Amino acid sequence: MGAGDKVSNKAEELGGKAKEAAGQATDNPRLEDEGVRDQQSAGMKQAGEKVKDAAEHVKDSFKK
Repeated sequence: MGAGDKVSNKAEELGGKAKEAAGQATDNPRLEDEGVRDQQSAGMKQAGEKVKDAAEHVKDSFKK
């Protein structure tokens, strides 16, 4: 996973947490749901990047 991807995904996750909290504080369920979806999206991206990293590691182990 590239450093830029990590930062981008983490920023999306934190933004989602902020939206969720703002939605809860303002009693806005749509904003709260949007925040939850942003967090889920970031989590899926992070998982995908981890799979790519693991595959790269396996591929590299066969080169040795």
